[in-house]
Amino acid sequence: MTRILYVEDEPALGKIVKESLQSRNYEVLMAEDGISALKLFPDSKVDICVLDIMLPKMDGYTLALSIRKLSPQIPILFLTAKSQVDDVVKGFQSGGNDYLKKPFSLEELIVRIENLLMLTNGQKQQAKQEIIFGKFVFNPSRYELKDPEGAVKRLSYKEAGILSLLLENANQTTERKEILMSLWGDDSYFNSRNLDVYITKLRDYLKADPQVEIITIKGIGYYFSV
Repeated sequence: MTRILYVEDEPALGKIVKESLQSRNYEVLMAEDGISALKLFPDSKVDICVLDIMLPKMDGYTLALSIRKLSPQIPILFLTAKSQVDDVVKGFQSGGNDYLKKPFSLEELIVRIENLLMLTNGQKQQAKQEIIFGKFVFNPSRYELKDPEGAVKRLSYKEAGILSLLLENANQTTERKEILMSLWGDDSYFNSRNLDVYITKLRDYLKADPQVEIITIKGIGYYFSV
């Protein structure tokens, strides 16, 4: 049975969502603020976290960052009333894997949960311990990138996922849509903007080896030269 950590500070909404998920055979552990959720998480053995962003005592962004330090691979879904690009980007930078805008239907919530679980489980099954390319060593299961000087950079979930896809198609073109559908589940404008941010970050991480380059193929995607 899938176990969910659900954090929501609106008691009425939280009760409805929790009972609805339980009726669909999910096990739900619920907290009403960020501090309580963080105390609950280490011993919870949950499969996924569903976090509201506007929480008392500790907001969802800070909570996600704290959870990521304890469990780098746990999928995190944000629930938010915010839809500005900067807020969405901040959510992903805080360790979120996906977001769902309020109000939402239970069916859409379940689809998002199952999609994240499927992507996470698929990455675990396919992950190799180490991938060597250029002067770098990448460990996709630990989200770690070792540079030519031996320094280790901890990547975010999305950064590691994008790099894995680029490596699968090394020295050939990877379509933007393939990346967006694989890691976000859709190719909306907001997600496309987020992808641009992550590509810029990866380019910065990889600049230590001039032979490794992410080349933009306008209107198509990226050519990863290694």
